[in-house]
Amino acid sequence: MGTIASILTDTYWSPYAAGIGIGLLSWLSFLISGKPIATSTTFARTGGMIENFITGGKAERRPYYKKISLKINWQWMLVVGIVIGSFLSAIISGDFQVGVWIPSLWASAFGDSVLLRLLVAVAGGIILGFGSRFAGGCTSGHGISGTLQLAVSSWVSAIFFFVGGIITAHIIFLVIA
Repeated sequence: MGTIASILTDTYWSPYAAGIGIGLLSWLSFLISGKPIATSTTFARTGGMIENFITGGKAERRPYYKKISLKINWQWMLVVGIVIGSFLSAIISGDFQVGVWIPSLWASAFGDSVLLRLLVAVAGGIILGFGSRFAGGCTSGHGISGTLQLAVSSWVSAIFFFVGGIITAHIIFLVIA
């Protein structure tokens, strides 16, 4: 990493600097809102809002949606901010590329089909969504906020995030190799 002024144009940040930033953001989240940083409920909430729109308000009567309340809240805005911030960061750092849908590593292993890449990405997102709901939280909820609070369930979840990632990486490596 270069100077303080170049932080906005750096393509990669030091993991230590990013970790400190996440820690400060977590601290501020607790200080300001009294709530931990988490994002997975936002996706369930958004799905419920879409279902509510399509069904004319029937979704909000479901017990789960009553529990999480179908509204736009600070957590929902955090997810929107992550998407917008990532996009702006890619543009400012010069890392944004239009039309790069297939990374070279993927293309060498699975071909250059955009449809296949999209289907695998959607399937992966659905599996992640079910996993985060099953675990009662996502990597940010458990891995950052929960471990920060020394919650045993979050430490167990975080350990299995890494175990699952290592196993998946090995399976993908075997397919590519």
